[in-house]
Amino acid sequence: MSEQVTVTIRQQEKYRFEVDFGEGMSTMIADEPPPLGGGEGPAPSQVLAAAAANCLTASLLFALTKFKQDPGTLTASATCTVDRNAEKRLRIQNIDVAITLGRKGSELEHLDRILGQFEAFCTVSQSLQDGIPIAVT
Repeated sequence: MSEQVTVTIRQQEKYRFEVDFGEGMSTMIADEPPPLGGGEGPAPSQVLAAAAANCLTASLLFALTKFKQDPGTLTASATCTVDRNAEKRLRIQNIDVAITLGRKGSELEHLDRILGQFEAFCTVSQSLQDGIPIAVT
């Protein structure tokens, strides 16, 4: 069973875009930082880092709740390293995600097992690691 997710972006001015996630969802403003854009919203690399961190955190929560564990409030931080490749083009080199439990790990049962499997549930990070074919028309 496949699913398609569609996002529509509309240029507002220069590098500022309105991102439309579909009916019933809030839109988002994305923008490049100065000097290209005005920095009025996250840059695409920040959106990608947020998507990876959000998906990994949700996957950890899913794995924890499978074992009926309450981790408290989860928080995550994602750092995206952008650098030039051999052709001098800016590319995302890596994304580091740090997830913090809202409770001490020692208070949770089966934590080793949970930590050993939760990443496999993350659609975004697993797809990025495998490489995603992108067709542009």
